[in-house]
Amino acid sequence: MAMSRARKDGKEVRIYENFDELSTDLAEYIAELSEASVKERGVFAIALSGGSLISLMGKLSEAPYNKTVDWAKWHIFWADERVVAKTHADSNYKLTKDGLLSKVPIVPSHAHSINDSVSAEKASEDYEFVIRQLVRTRVISVSDISDCPKFDLILLGMGPDGHVASLFPNHTILEEKEEWVSFLTDSPKPPPERITFTLPVINSASNVAVVVTGSGKSEAVHLAIDDLEPDSPLLPARMVQPTKGNLVWFLDKAAASKLDNSIFSK
Repeated sequence: MAMSRARKDGKEVRIYENFDELSTDLAEYIAELSEASVKERGVFAIALSGGSLISLMGKLSEAPYNKTVDWAKWHIFWADERVVAKTHADSNYKLTKDGLLSKVPIVPSHAHSINDSVSAEKASEDYEFVIRQLVRTRVISVSDISDCPKFDLILLGMGPDGHVASLFPNHTILEEKEEWVSFLTDSPKPPPERITFTLPVINSASNVAVVVTGSGKSEAVHLAIDDLEPDSPLLPARMVQPTKGNLVWFLDKAAASKLDNSIFSK
């Protein structure tokens, strides 16, 4: 179904003929990680982004996954969130609830959404506090090489500018080393107020998947994955490099259309 090739630098790149094939394999990938994590730790801590990612996860709410996944063991977080009401059209929580959570038996208290009634700065502080508490109780693992949380899976989309979560090109937030959750009030893409996981947290995860579809993102995919000239722009997506975890790119043919084919092992 997929052309799957391991890269020399440890990335795995999977390319699919179409949206449906990608979403079928993505559901299987998530379900397998969930099963392994529940078996090992008794819990599955997953962080999501928004956008088309949620619709691509839709097959998880269908047979067989709606019955075979141990939904009661899932704890869901958001790798980034817009600081708007949970009922607002821009809310990643609302998008996930409408597209997935309302269709599967998730424990409501296991969906860890932000406090939407405070400022972006306070919302990021509150969210980090929640995550720290859950690291203490081992709902979320802890990295063995830093004090960062070690999520079982962080699922990211990518914008045409190469941003992931709410980490935008050339933004000072990319340099954040101490905080787990940061905030911005000047997002170049509306709405301007957001909270986001920082790069150290993303790169501490056991598994990171970046899911990208469409030809409009093909140039950013090329700049994020291919070997580049020294003066090429360093996109946030290229800075996603798990320290000890696995990184998988899920791409449709359109998104992968500008990749250098020579990077794939024969």
